Amino acid sequence: MDNAIPAGYWRDGEGRLIPENMVKPIDRARDDLVRELVGKAKAASAVLADFKVKAFGDIGAFVEMSGEQYGVKLGGVKGNVTLLSFDGRFKIVRQIQEHLVFDERLQAAKQLIDECIQTWTEGSSDEIKALINDAFQVNKEGKINTARVLGLKRLNINDEKWLRAMQAIADSVQVAGSKPYIRIYERVGDTDQYQPISLDVAAVYHLN
Repeated sequence: MDNAIPAGYWRDGEGRLIPENMVKPIDRARDDLVRELVGKAKAASAVLADFKVKAFGDIGAFVEMSGEQYGVKLGGVKGNVTLLSFDGRFKIVRQIQEHLVFDERLQAAKQLIDECIQTWTEGSSDEIKALINDAFQVNKEGKINTARVLGLKRLNINDEKWLRAMQAIADSVQVAGSKPYIRIYERVGDTDQYQPISLDVAAVYHLN
């Protein structure tokens, strides 16, 4: 398919060719503005992409260099790291967020938990039953909230069947992937609080 636009024509959103002299001045101005800002956004995005690659590389190299001080070889992007400037004004945090999923053993855990509930006397442990029901609710994407399910392991219940269910939950957890993040902070005045230096356009503070 030939997407070339003949001289003297503009292509509209439906793919139609519109004679240039029929394009309203306001539509021309809007098109110019959008294209100008998109060009600047792409350039800014490329700068951020380069910064991200370099930042991860530099942090990894520094962690490795620091480990060598003690005869330890630390390589790759592993674990969370916090780096502070000498005066403590700036802080950089590298975090590795793991994406956890449950395998088929979660079904066995749910069956054991259901059996526990059936044996508990009526009216007892109503709050625990509510927590269990919430833990196994699925979201709009049909996925279970891993934090809520894992939170059940913190409940102090000594029922033998319950403990087997908790072991099944622990065994069913699988790391499906991980995603590294870099967060940069600056100290707020002389306090012990830090505010993020945002790299998100939507979060950047704008002075009128």
